[in-house]
Amino acid sequence: MAEFMFKDLLNKNNLSNKFHVESRATSYEEIGNGIHYGTKRILDKLNIKDYHNKKAERMTLEDYNYYDFIIAMDSNNIYNLERIQPDRLNKYSLLLDYTDLKRNISDPWYTGDFNKTYEDISIGLDGFLKYLKDKKLI
Repeated sequence: MAEFMFKDLLNKNNLSNKFHVESRATSYEEIGNGIHYGTKRILDKLNIKDYHNKKAERMTLEDYNYYDFIIAMDSNNIYNLERIQPDRLNKYSLLLDYTDLKRNISDPWYTGDFNKTYEDISIGLDGFLKYLKDKKLI
């Protein structure tokens, strides 16, 4: 959900050409699977349609070396990321670290509440975009 919401936010701010955005899994459970129907419902409501070919892929060392920011949804993701690659370059953060909330994104896998996840991600993405602007990274 966050990948496609961020791409949409960048597009709306004419910033798409400044970023390469991809989401990755930090474990193996969902590798090869498409997007959950609850996420599809949210993205469709937002008129975000470019998710249809997305399949879960696991984070790699090459991803760590390529991306400037690796943003996780929860602390369990950070733990799994550290097992893939210790964060020697300080690239890992939680999405809500860019807000005053400083907590995990509500996980719809456990809560079933995709709307709450959407709200958390929206707040986090707005905070991250503000952070990038404040740091003059865009």
